[in-house]
Amino acid sequence: MAAAERSADYGIDAPPVIGGLALGGALAAVVAVVGPRLGVNLLHVFFWPGLSCLATGAWMYIGTRYRKGSMRDSLLEDLELKGDEAVLDVGCGRGLLLIGAARALTTGKAVGLDLWRSIDQSGNAPEQTRANAEAEGVAERITLETGDMRKLPFADASFDLVLSSLAIHNVPSAEGRAEACREMARVLKPGGRVAVLDIFSTAEYVKAFETAGLEQVERSFENVMFATPTFRVTARKPA
Repeated sequence: MAAAERSADYGIDAPPVIGGLALGGALAAVVAVVGPRLGVNLLHVFFWPGLSCLATGAWMYIGTRYRKGSMRDSLLEDLELKGDEAVLDVGCGRGLLLIGAARALTTGKAVGLDLWRSIDQSGNAPEQTRANAEAEGVAERITLETGDMRKLPFADASFDLVLSSLAIHNVPSAEGRAEACREMARVLKPGGRVAVLDIFSTAEYVKAFETAGLEQVERSFENVMFATPTFRVTARKPA
């Protein structure tokens, strides 16, 4: 019997947050139920906060596990790739956006860069990203690099399109996030585009891209797939 085809697995984003919400909600529910049996009525104190934690954790899990692909597809559809672009995905993780872009390429190439931290995404490792690329049939169109988005290991004007999804906010400082945006602008070719999806600090990205000399900088609401608003930031480098 032939082996079953392996399907791509893009993991869970922010696993400590989702796990913490689930654990906190479960503990609150236990306290709310057990309290009256011990002669202390804590139902009104713990029940609703616990339920809110569980609901938020479940919403985030469903978003990161099952719905983020639709957000990726919407972004790539709007970008209307021609197929010959050199594409960089900053903070590519297990490759959802990187591989989606590679599927739209013919003669172009897609490069994914990450620090490969599992605290940001479950099982985040280049081996998993390569396995996903193989499962999606685009392994020959991608290259993976290890590096810091604040100091991209690429020459000026290397890429037609620079992407990033739910990654820049992991840089802890505002200056670090601005530096990452400036680096993304630096490696863009004249006329090249940048597109970012993120849940926090997106107004900072707008300012950083404008300071870096990009034009047509726009920020728009995307969805609440991760229990907090996600925004899209796009810009273009002058030709």
